[in-house]
Amino acid sequence: MQKIDVADLDCIYLSYDEPKKEEFWVKIQNMVPWAKRVDGVQGSDAAHKKAADASDTERFILIDGDNMPFSEFFDITLDIEDKYSDCVFRWKAVNEINGLMYGNGGLSCWTKTFVQNMRTHEASDGTDKTSVEFCYDPKYLAMNNVYSVTYPNGSAKHAWRAGFREGVKMCLRNGTKPSLTEFEDMVHKSNFDRLSIWHNVGRDVENGSHAINGARIGTYMTMLTDWDYTDVQWFENLENIYATYNPTDMPEINGALMTRLGLPMLDMNVKESSFFKKYYAQTYCPADPMTLEIDAIRKHEGW
Repeated sequence: MQKIDVADLDCIYLSYDEPKKEEFWVKIQNMVPWAKRVDGVQGSDAAHKKAADASDTERFILIDGDNMPFSEFFDITLDIEDKYSDCVFRWKAVNEINGLMYGNGGLSCWTKTFVQNMRTHEASDGTDKTSVEFCYDPKYLAMNNVYSVTYPNGSAKHAWRAGFREGVKMCLRNGTKPSLTEFEDMVHKSNFDRLSIWHNVGRDVENGSHAINGARIGTYMTMLTDWDYTDVQWFENLENIYATYNPTDMPEINGALMTRLGLPMLDMNVKESSFFKKYYAQTYCPADPMTLEIDAIRKHEGW
């Protein structure tokens, strides 16, 4: 068993083009005076490797450029079992757009060795599990607790991009695109709730409607066109798609998602969206910092 105080770990702020990255950096420096920064590196794999290079400790904490941590996170102790000594831990964040609580955009704890050896995104080894995500690695662990808020809606483009990326990735199963006949069984059982919320909730916040449209377009292009979904690994590819984004095209896209994929498309107004976020019953019970998400689910559901 390793006992590690978070305050003893290097903390890397990893930013790229987030509209509020400078504002957030000032706040993070005030919260975490020992924090370091890596900025503007193209490619998710390359950026994480630069972050690992910047750390003087084998384990380090990573903060995304649109994430604001809770200060209490830096007071906790990580009791790491020996079997998890070389694993990555990703805690949940609250999404400002739609209120979802899961690993997207959340705080994470990596080892330099893991990052230096991984081959993902633009440096993928060619397998589905490494083309668009980190999370399919068995040593990448989803944790139960929420320790931050992610703000991917800093501009219309960024909100659209965040929605588009999740609209793509939540169609996949371990990184693999399903056929239309496989879609219901593969996706509905795992990501259907989150995918549907990305598709429908968020008009009560700035740029939320763009996130909704982005998510719908991402799902449409992944499942109902011959577009290569692995293009999502490069932000530059998404810039080209966003340049053609026209909200007047949405009725046709919405109709296809409903009729061909059986997905609900709702036009929730500001009050309805806010109401949903307030009362949506997500299963979350704070626990020990090292509690895995799957263990909390098992306990809640009585597995």
